Amino acid sequence: MRSFVKLGLAGLCALSLGGCMSLAQDGRDFLPETTSLAYFPKKTQTQNLLHQLPAPQRQVAIAVYGFSDQTGQFRPTNTGQTLSRAVTQGAGSILVKALQDAGNRQWFTVVERERLDNLLKERQIIGEMRKRYLGEQQVDPNALPALLFAGVLLEGGIIGYDTNTVTGGAGAAFLGIGARTEYRQDTVTVYLRAVSVRTGEVLTNVQASKTIASQAIGASAYRFVAFRELLEAEAGITSNEPDQVALQQAIEKAVYGLVLEGVDLGLWRFADSDASQALMSTYRAERDGIYDADDVQDAVERAGSLTALNVVDRDDDEEGS
Repeated sequence: MRSFVKLGLAGLCALSLGGCMSLAQDGRDFLPETTSLAYFPKKTQTQNLLHQLPAPQRQVAIAVYGFSDQTGQFRPTNTGQTLSRAVTQGAGSILVKALQDAGNRQWFTVVERERLDNLLKERQIIGEMRKRYLGEQQVDPNALPALLFAGVLLEGGIIGYDTNTVTGGAGAAFLGIGARTEYRQDTVTVYLRAVSVRTGEVLTNVQASKTIASQAIGASAYRFVAFRELLEAEAGITSNEPDQVALQQAIEKAVYGLVLEGVDLGLWRFADSDASQALMSTYRAERDGIYDADDVQDAVERAGSLTALNVVDRDDDEEGS
């Protein structure tokens, strides 16, 4: 009997380790190495797509006054809602970073507008100090030039945070020794639109979503190993994809779509239009539902760059194999 229990516990350990390996190897990086040191986060898949965007014909001056949480949702718990918001309130900062990542800072000139009052106060202080100590009645424009204005405004926000869009699990037990797994999926959705400062026209708009996955694996044993000797053992691990990282990827995907949608509508152009034809064809196919994000990502990894895309439909791959 004791040897049987040892064998069963060994199987439980192997099952648990196998579950952890599947979590770590599914491409989501659910189980990063823990460290007590500060670190720079790894680049996301969508951030790499932004970096690989071909250079534009000319930069676009763009302003973001705010990119807020429009869901109004509070973070749910097992006992009810808390006063904490369901999503981060720093989406505007994430959007500014994504705009600068587009084409390695080649696509957009981002002007500060979210904290414009602070900027104007500091410029006023500079003018007062130069007037007092240098006697300037008019501030030297070479020392304090006019602020850069933007031709395009970006509006929008987080418009959806849906919890438990997919839930499920599985488990099995034999002679008091069992294992189980549970999973849950949430979805965050962002909306982004570009507005012309000159006319007020909404030039284009895009919407992007990202799923947030959570998974739990556990194993347990409950057996009498001898007369009046009861064995109880339990082990488990839970992994939750960070909400902030998921929101970051959704915003980056929206910026990526905004750039390509603007090119498709003729609002701006690539410096080399001919070399970007494959990229635009792939974007249109993804936008129209012919390809999904996995197809495009696989093609980017095979080609090594966005401009060398050659996406093959998944059904064609299966027929060819």
